[in-house]
Amino acid sequence: MYAALWRVLPGPWWVRVVILLVVVAAILYGLFFYVFPWLSTLLDPRDVTVQ
Repeated sequence: MYAALWRVLPGPWWVRVVILLVVVAAILYGLFFYVFPWLSTLLDPRDVTVQ
């Protein structure tokens, strides 16, 4: 899978690395600012069922 992704990306190796870093940064941004806050409203860590 990673080899196929590497072959699909355009440019020399350093352009591919920059593209992959931008994609990883965008994914992390989306997780930290959209997905994790949404999940925190669904999962309350203070709601403990074990006594």
